[in-house]
Amino acid sequence: MKNFKLAFVGCGKVANHYKNLIKQNPIKNLEISGVCDSNLETAKIFSEKFSKKYFNDLDKMLSGIEIDLAIVCSPSGMHYEQSKKIIENGNNLIVEKPLTLTVHQSEALKEAALKKNVILNVAFQNRLNPAIQILKKNFEKKRFGKVVTATVRLRWCRKQEYYNDAWHGKWFSDGGVINQQAIHHIDAFNWIVGPVEKVCSLSANQLNKLEAEDTFISILKLDNGGLGTIEATTAARPEDFEASISIVGEKGMAEIGGIALNEIKKWKFVKPEDDDEKVFEKYSQKVPNGFGLSHISLLKEVINTIIKKENKTVISAEDSIKTTKLVHALYKSDEEKNWIKLKDNPVSSRLGKNN
Repeated sequence: MKNFKLAFVGCGKVANHYKNLIKQNPIKNLEISGVCDSNLETAKIFSEKFSKKYFNDLDKMLSGIEIDLAIVCSPSGMHYEQSKKIIENGNNLIVEKPLTLTVHQSEALKEAALKKNVILNVAFQNRLNPAIQILKKNFEKKRFGKVVTATVRLRWCRKQEYYNDAWHGKWFSDGGVINQQAIHHIDAFNWIVGPVEKVCSLSANQLNKLEAEDTFISILKLDNGGLGTIEATTAARPEDFEASISIVGEKGMAEIGGIALNEIKKWKFVKPEDDDEKVFEKYSQKVPNGFGLSHISLLKEVINTIIKKENKTVISAEDSIKTTKLVHALYKSDEEKNWIKLKDNPVSSRLGKNN
């Protein structure tokens, strides 16, 4: 069997997380055919003992090496143009969250991928966490009954130096805590208990100085009648201490926590099932950092679908678009200081734009 050729676009923290996971979990016949970063020295350092070829020009990499799958790990605001080039080159890809900063750009990539017959996946890897998987399964079994409340809480620490680079916290290239850190939790929340009918939000910069926000609060009305809340901040001090999703229903309640939605914290139902006592041990993971462990699960599943020529996605552009629509509604509500309905397809006046 010939080697499966994987390429990286962007060689920062997320790419290094993939690199470490690949080293710890070798994939048979996997070859890193090339890496690319706008900073050539960064690409060179990343490539050491990992790839023979490194570039600081995406066009040169696309024309210079063979690629079965590209992983886009660059700053969020660069995803659209880079992904478009990769798709036009006929390559399958995984794009780190968010796919793009705007719905229309994400839809354009989705259509381009369909036209070129390439597989486009988005790295909302926490959906593959065992804890999130079992929560989704039990929600779909209607074990919670009527949803009373559902909550996202993200209390993380990002110091000012984090925002002092060229792209973090900027509207054109990133957004704030809602679109950078909490988007993983909002995605899992929306995937499990959504869709959302309407939102009412408020943002602030409590401790950090950035264009976007370091703290965000929102009230949500779900289509299923439940009420929801989002509380997210990067102004926790002195360190990260919570990232959770909880559901309270008429028939039970559950909370998924840990630094990467990796641990079952609460699991209690009016009518217990035999496996309920085992879920804490069976579906919780120990993880080294906020990235978690499921990037490698996502990568393996995507590679498997490509090798088998199944022409299907693991986490699709359409999945990502639903999350981006919710993020824009959250920001639009803060901008207009009013309730915003998702059916109106709101568009933030800030996110993805030079302000």
